[in-house]
Amino acid sequence: MSGLIVDRKSSGALVVSCFGEVLWDYFDSGKRLGGAPLNVCLRLKALGVDAHILSAVGSDALGDELLSDIKERGLDSGLVIVNPNKKTSTVEVILDKGGSATYEIATDTAWDNIELTPKIAERVASSDIFVFGSLVARSEVSLNTLRQLVKCSVYKVFDVNLRKPHYALDTLVELMNVADFIKLNDDELFEIAGAMGSKFNSLEQNIEFIANKTNTSNICVTKGRHGALLKVGDKTYYNSGFLINVVDTVGAGDSFLASLIYQLSVSKDAQYAVDFACAVGALVAQNHGATPKISIHEIQKFINPA
Repeated sequence: MSGLIVDRKSSGALVVSCFGEVLWDYFDSGKRLGGAPLNVCLRLKALGVDAHILSAVGSDALGDELLSDIKERGLDSGLVIVNPNKKTSTVEVILDKGGSATYEIATDTAWDNIELTPKIAERVASSDIFVFGSLVARSEVSLNTLRQLVKCSVYKVFDVNLRKPHYALDTLVELMNVADFIKLNDDELFEIAGAMGSKFNSLEQNIEFIANKTNTSNICVTKGRHGALLKVGDKTYYNSGFLINVVDTVGAGDSFLASLIYQLSVSKDAQYAVDFACAVGALVAQNHGATPKISIHEIQKFINPA
C-alpha cells in the first residue's frame, strides 16, 4: 500500500521506529510518561501502526516503572536499553495560564547514552519510517548512534524540538540535510532559517529557504492554535486550526506528527492528512496528558461535526 510520502512494498501494517528520549514529566499534579519520540510512538500505536520505541532507561525504580507502563500501553519494551550507570530521565514541566509549557530537563541521563546494538539497527532497517528528534542529539553518544541509524533507514522524519540550551545549529543543519521530512513549529522555523542566513519574513518563504538549503521537499510547520502548513513537493496545504479550550499543550505536537505520518503514509490526500493531524493535536491539547485516548470516530466527528 503506497502513501503520499512512502512507497511501501508490503501490504501489511505500516512499521515505524521512533528513536530518542523516554522520561517522566513532573507536573504539580504528579508525574506522567513522556518524551517526544515516545509520545509519537504511542499515538502511532493507537492508530494501528506497528510502532517501536528505541531508547534507554536507568536500572532504577523509575526505569522499571517506565518499562512497565509502556508495556501496559501495548508497546514492546525490548528495544529500550537498561543502563546500569545512568539514571532514568526526568523533566520538570511548568505550565502557564494558557496551558503552554516550559521544561527543565535533566542532563546525562540514560537516553543520552544510547549505544548502537544489532537489534536496534535491524529494527530501523526493516521499518518503513524512522522518526527522530533534535533533543537526543545533545549528547555525543546518542548522536553517534543516530548517525549510524540514519544510514540504514528507509525514510527519515526529523522532529525538531528546540529546548534551550540543548541544541546546536550545526547539528540541526546536519540532521535536516539527511531528513526526508522535517517537522517544526513556526518559532523554530524562523530561528533556524535566520541562523542559516535567511532574510525572509513569511512562513512560506522561509520554508522554501530551508527546503532549498537542505534539499528536503517535504516540510510541515505547526502554528499552535492557528493550525499548520504542509509542503509536499511543490504543493502547499493549509489548516487554520480548531477552536478549543486548551488544558495543556504537552504532547499535542507529538500526536500531530504521529497522525500526519500515518495519514501521509496510507493515503495520497495531503489536505485531509493535515486536517486530521491538526484535529488530533487539538483534541490532545484540550485534555490532560500527552497521550489521551482518542478514537478515529472522535477525530472524524471533530473534523466534520455536522
